[in-house]
Amino acid sequence: MAEFIKLYPENPQEHLVKKVADIIRDGGLVIYPTDTVYGIGCDLYNQKAIQRLCILKNIKPNKLNLSFICYDLSDISLYAKRIDNTVFKVMKKALPGPFTFILEASSKVPKILNVKKPQVGIRVPDNNIPRQIVKELGNPIITTSIRDDDDVIEYSTDPELIFEKFEKLVDVIIDGGYGGNSPSTVISCIDESFEIIRQGLGELDDYL
Repeated sequence: MAEFIKLYPENPQEHLVKKVADIIRDGGLVIYPTDTVYGIGCDLYNQKAIQRLCILKNIKPNKLNLSFICYDLSDISLYAKRIDNTVFKVMKKALPGPFTFILEASSKVPKILNVKKPQVGIRVPDNNIPRQIVKELGNPIITTSIRDDDDVIEYSTDPELIFEKFEKLVDVIIDGGYGGNSPSTVISCIDESFEIIRQGLGELDDYL
């Protein structure tokens, strides 16, 4: 049975943030709010947790699209390589915000997952809850959004309904208030240019 923890985005309670980080560090799966939709994630250094995430999402590990939630861009060079200066400047302006930037993965990323992945998504949401959890954890978490089975309502927004659905599948569900129903805008920066893969909440033109 998952724990249901209330956190406030303006000022997440420190002892509860530490509790969630400890659970993630021990291999737990956590559902949390972002600045867009609710996400589910785990410690990128825990292979068993990643396997659980893949099983829950019914995805083969080599098919898992990697997005890392980071606290900021200070450690980005650990997970992405050869970031063009123009790309980095746009990222610095746009983040924290509702964007996922796809970059060429560094040599460290395949070692983390035992799967060769040429690309990685970098996400710094404008929400203090996941950022403070990642900061306490000491490294990014692998994240993916929660998609709803309903064809009309694509993303679950009510944390209590999310709890009802996932309470036996994950370890922690964070109530950070109602979530959004629009995902992040996904932008490929592989060729030192900006290609919008998925238009979501973020407007890239505001930062170019």
